[in-house]
Amino acid sequence: MHFMIGSKQTAKMVEQKKAIEVYVAQDADPRMKDNIVQLCEQAGVPITWIDTMKNLGETCGIEVGAAMAAVIPEIK
Repeated sequence: MHFMIGSKQTAKMVEQKKAIEVYVAQDADPRMKDNIVQLCEQAGVPITWIDTMKNLGETCGIEVGAAMAAVIPEIK
């Protein structure tokens, strides 16, 4: 799995229909969460909720917290 991490990158991947799933941290900024949830609902992209930004960062393999990340297919 490849991740595009961050709100702008995640939104871009959803809008370009490249995201197959989006991870969102429950403790992220509510306005950012609302925005990406709306985008995902419109695009039909499933959302997986992660309890904290720290855990989401670890899931993505980075050492800092992440508010959200798009899962994109590996480019072959």
